[in-house]
Amino acid sequence: MTDITNNQNKIEFTKEFEQLINDTVKASFQYENVPEISVSVLICDDEEIHELNRQYRDIDRPTDVLSFPMYDDEGNLDPDELGDIVISLERAKLQSEEYGHSIERELAFLTAHSMLHLFGYDHLEEDEQKEMFYKQEEILRKLGLTRGEERNV
Repeated sequence: MTDITNNQNKIEFTKEFEQLINDTVKASFQYENVPEISVSVLICDDEEIHELNRQYRDIDRPTDVLSFPMYDDEGNLDPDELGDIVISLERAKLQSEEYGHSIERELAFLTAHSMLHLFGYDHLEEDEQKEMFYKQEEILRKLGLTRGEERNV
């Protein structure tokens, strides 16, 4: 189950965006062959994600997406809730324009990227980065959102 909350009013958050995020979460679980569990997605603006980035990562600037894995009392990943994703829709729109693709592709990319972080992937080392970016593109391909192609949403 994906719980999506839109907490911004600068850009219209459409039903199509909501469906795309749901589809990307589902495709990520399928790609990793992991049973679906709860994921929360917060859609916000740059101001809110800036504050969260500063508060939780000590980085004093906005970012595009944040991932917060959910742990149980023993420090293990929670079996019922994968975690929380925070996406700046404002940043997603800006980046889609910078990269020359649709906001839909950018939202799906950020969602897949964050899901992989929740699954435990990272991109600090070059080999990790290659693996994670490959997996992101495969998830987007399954959704029909390859580079240069846009999904009809």
